[in-house]
Amino acid sequence: MLPSVLVVLMLLSCTRGENPAIQFTLTDKGLYYAKHKGADWIQEKLEDVTLPDVSGEVSMGLLGSIDYTLSDMTVTKCDLPEPSVEFYPDATGLKTSISDLSVALTGSWSTHYHSIHDGGSFDMAVFQVDVTSVVKLGKDSDGRLSVTSVSCDAEVGDVAMQFHGGASWIFQPFVKHFKGRIGSKIQAQICPSVEEEIVQLEQHLQAMNVSFDLNPVVMLDLPLTGLPVITASSLTLGLKGEFYSIRTHTEPPFKAQPFTLPEQQDYMLSLGLSEFTLNSASFGYYTAGVLQTTIDDSMIPSYCPVRLNTTSMGHYIPQLPKMFPGLLMSLKVYAQDVPAFSFQPDVVRLGVQAGVKAFAIQKNGTQTPLFTLILDSKFSGKVWTSDARLKGSVKMDNFTLRLKATEIGSFSTADLENLVLNGIQKVGIPVLNEKLAKGVILPRMKQVQLVNTVLKVEKGFVAMSSDTEVLTDRGVTDKL
Repeated sequence: MLPSVLVVLMLLSCTRGENPAIQFTLTDKGLYYAKHKGADWIQEKLEDVTLPDVSGEVSMGLLGSIDYTLSDMTVTKCDLPEPSVEFYPDATGLKTSISDLSVALTGSWSTHYHSIHDGGSFDMAVFQVDVTSVVKLGKDSDGRLSVTSVSCDAEVGDVAMQFHGGASWIFQPFVKHFKGRIGSKIQAQICPSVEEEIVQLEQHLQAMNVSFDLNPVVMLDLPLTGLPVITASSLTLGLKGEFYSIRTHTEPPFKAQPFTLPEQQDYMLSLGLSEFTLNSASFGYYTAGVLQTTIDDSMIPSYCPVRLNTTSMGHYIPQLPKMFPGLLMSLKVYAQDVPAFSFQPDVVRLGVQAGVKAFAIQKNGTQTPLFTLILDSKFSGKVWTSDARLKGSVKMDNFTLRLKATEIGSFSTADLENLVLNGIQKVGIPVLNEKLAKGVILPRMKQVQLVNTVLKVEKGFVAMSSDTEVLTDRGVTDKL
């Protein structure tokens, strides 16, 4: 039961007293689904279970005792009622209970009485099995999610057996004398088996990474920042959620601020993403030195009347064609500072300050520096979910252009500012909004995808709440 209940938590390989930039909440509705799928998981797993051998002896009165062994026991049928799974604040964990479980088994029997050996097969039914397990969730020193067994109780109500083959007609009448002993042995094996599954889950969690290289430039750090928070109706994990430059691994000059993720009990899960995470990504790319590019005339659309050469640019900078007649130009565009995201109610804001270094390309390929511009721009946008996609739109709020340095003498930047502004507003933003309107598919894990998703931008963070659905091997959707 436990591995299926915790499957979503295992995917969050989850510093240490700092504010989480990512928060994940699993609600009662999500836990209800987990226990429903957990029952299916148990049903499938029991088909492959081989139980340990059971040995003992049966007293035959004046004839003495017969040693017996029940071996090769496998489950043939399982009547599994809906298990009970609940958040358990007292143990900062989960409590799982199964009542009135019935299991049918088959196996082999063998007896040893003095020098006489006999054997055959048997059918067994175990009735009214009750199991209650409590596990504690925590974190290890590296910020990984941990799970430990707190308690386990098991009880077997009754056992029925039917022997076949050999001298089973002699053995069968004595079933009532030892079935209680067999039931006790089976009962004694249940909790160790449950705790072994918990140990295996813990080993799996400890083998998971807490940092991931997303590409050759940046990595994402996702350890837990504190212990899981469990109430009677939810489980919340706080994750660091910080990007780093792989090359420098430098901490940004800002910290994650606390935020409270609203609890949405009508949805299975909620995810909160702080503006810190996006800003740490900006800082990571910036410190890695990759927020730059070079533009030349071949990259300008053919329909554009303004070309990247000294003649065409002479309309905006009169001295340029006089000093460098008939030369192509190149522009080195780079981030002057870290692009900064800000989340405000229903609005995402972005501030970008870019530098543009212009060069004249000499006939021999040498690049002669001309001037440096500073472009300061501010954008605002909206994001939403629709048709299982994350979509958005953006607009420009402010734009200024100024001359930072020049090798060709001073010149007015007013006409250049209008040129760049018109290009951004009439070409850049429409193209971007067309792509944002198409959106990107919401993340999915294997055959699980998000449905009924709602997204809301709050002050300092964005909150997403969702249900999920499972796509079966036949492509049939199991809605949760």
